[in-house]
Amino acid sequence: MQTRDKLYINGQWVTPSGRNTIPVINASTEEVMATIPEGDETDADAAVAAARAAFDGWSATPPSDRAGFLRKIHEGLKARSEELAQTITGEVGMPLKLSAQIQVGSPIANFGYYAKMVTEFEWEEVTGNSRVVREPVGVVACITPWNYPLHQIAAKVAAAMAAGCTVVLKPSEVAPLNAFILAEVIDAAGVPPGVFNLVSGVGPVIGEALVAHRDVDMVSFTGSTRAGKRISEVASATIKRVALELGGKSASVILDDADLPTAVKGTVTACFLNSGQTCSAHTRMLVPESRYEEAAKIAVEVAKNFTIGDPFGGTAKLGPLISDAQRERVRSYIQKGIDEGAELLCGGPDAPADLPKGYYVQPTIFGRVKPDSTIAQEEIFGPVLSIITYRDEDEAVRIANGTLYGLAGGVWAGSDERAQKLAKRLRTGQVDINGGSFNLFAPFGGYKQSGRGREMGPYGMEEFLEYKSLQFKPNAASLTSKAPY
Repeated sequence: MQTRDKLYINGQWVTPSGRNTIPVINASTEEVMATIPEGDETDADAAVAAARAAFDGWSATPPSDRAGFLRKIHEGLKARSEELAQTITGEVGMPLKLSAQIQVGSPIANFGYYAKMVTEFEWEEVTGNSRVVREPVGVVACITPWNYPLHQIAAKVAAAMAAGCTVVLKPSEVAPLNAFILAEVIDAAGVPPGVFNLVSGVGPVIGEALVAHRDVDMVSFTGSTRAGKRISEVASATIKRVALELGGKSASVILDDADLPTAVKGTVTACFLNSGQTCSAHTRMLVPESRYEEAAKIAVEVAKNFTIGDPFGGTAKLGPLISDAQRERVRSYIQKGIDEGAELLCGGPDAPADLPKGYYVQPTIFGRVKPDSTIAQEEIFGPVLSIITYRDEDEAVRIANGTLYGLAGGVWAGSDERAQKLAKRLRTGQVDINGGSFNLFAPFGGYKQSGRGREMGPYGMEEFLEYKSLQFKPNAASLTSKAPY
């Protein structure tokens, strides 16, 4: 068992002010795999002070130099990729092979991408008699979730550091060990003290302290819509910038001319990834009424291939959920679906008989789900798919748009052109066209109560930048002089 007893503040591993510890539970064994410090408000204040003191120097560092540090972090993470995959599989429960590709491969790629992009970015432009410059927003508090822990950390930290911001990271206390490894990599890369700080603890203490802090200029948060609302309320007292990536209830709309087996398989896969613990999971499958029976049969057959088991074993496609609390939450939603009259096609609330240990839930599919039912409206965050029928495209669009969320979705049709036409009617941040794959460099974020702001690619870095206009007399030489970078 690991024991992490220090926080990373101002370039040093320091003893926390808070004396309590938090256990980190292995999702597949239910055993304690590590302990971490439970920081308090004093620790949060020290981290913010370090970030504030480091900001002037880091923000003035040429982008090429910032790129050099990001490349070192990229290489450092790559060197520890196997350790990271093992760690995240233990924390989260995603099967090891997938963890290596997604949970580790994506954040490594992100640091490498921002190392390249920061040197190509247009930091200044001229419009009329003004020079418009982009400058870092300041000290950023990054508060990250447990489902894709290092991926979400990298999406925020790499972009913020590239922009010239300094960072205080509060990782999820449920899956924090990967963040400590990142801190070790950043320290080994020689990043100046105070540019990156790590404070572990619980949201109501560390999170609240960071969001309310007058020296924090921006909060970037990924998590539940409920927590996002609270962050917005607390941050409003200091009028700080807030970027939120929140929940989802994404619809996969299958049109009547789609390749049905391919579309259903793609939808089930998009729903069950990471045992359904994905904010952008396609948890509602909309099919024409005339094709329901066929679609339901295919979905059940596809679900049979999603074997549950030990995420370290090499054969399971679905690992456990993150915690006992999450397992009970998902089971209660499954029971709610049964109670409200949905047709249970496979799975159910009972624990898998051959897995007495671990937070496992059966992959579950409901048919003939009413669009306004609980399981069709609320984010379950588990391997649960709802099949909903529609009569025409207009009704499909109404159903797809008929939730509080607008994070992701998919459209399947006989041609990309037809799919794209319908996709433009969906009030959601990203839509997969005929199984289009996730793009690390395209903007990621949502409409409505799925949040505000975007991550990934240049769009993600722009969230951490301010605009400043410098007005000159017309024809001033300064307008044509070369930019400092």
